[in-house]
Amino acid sequence: MFLILRSILLSIVDRIRAARDPIGFVRSLGVRAGDNVNFYGVSKAMFGSEPWMISFGNDCYIAAGVQFITHDGATSILRKEVPTLEWTAPIDIGNDVMIGLRTIIMPNVKIGNRCIVGAGSVVSKNIPDNSVYAGVPAKYICSTDEYLAKMKAKSLGCGHLHGEEKAKRIREIYQEKGWFDRSKAE
Repeated sequence: MFLILRSILLSIVDRIRAARDPIGFVRSLGVRAGDNVNFYGVSKAMFGSEPWMISFGNDCYIAAGVQFITHDGATSILRKEVPTLEWTAPIDIGNDVMIGLRTIIMPNVKIGNRCIVGAGSVVSKNIPDNSVYAGVPAKYICSTDEYLAKMKAKSLGCGHLHGEEKAKRIREIYQEKGWFDRSKAE
């Protein structure tokens, strides 16, 4: 019973530490993180059993639910035949990288600089600089420059705003477009 309570207490302490200081928390696990690395929902579990094998450059944005897997757990069932069997490899994330919601990054992956990985992707191969990848498995979508051009063309022009001010402006934009007019939906 004591061990269960201890485990629960440690889990609560980790959640509080992660919420208060996400970077300090991930660094305490051994993750190497450059300047301005932003985690939107961080937990110990997202870094698996070898967090010290994961590194981030500067100016990275990591959405909630991303998993960094540094080993191949399937080797466990084969150790009856080859007791020494193990495959573990690092993950290296470059500068200016956005990793979307619930993405999985597999072992031995390098994501280059100025890259975007779409939500729900499974990244099992290296991603070169200036690339947008998405899918299962993640595939090349376009260059980061092409993505920027597409996004500039449809930008709402309020990315510089924050919090409630930004939310208010987005509501105004879509109200002007009739998005929230219930009479049009009927």
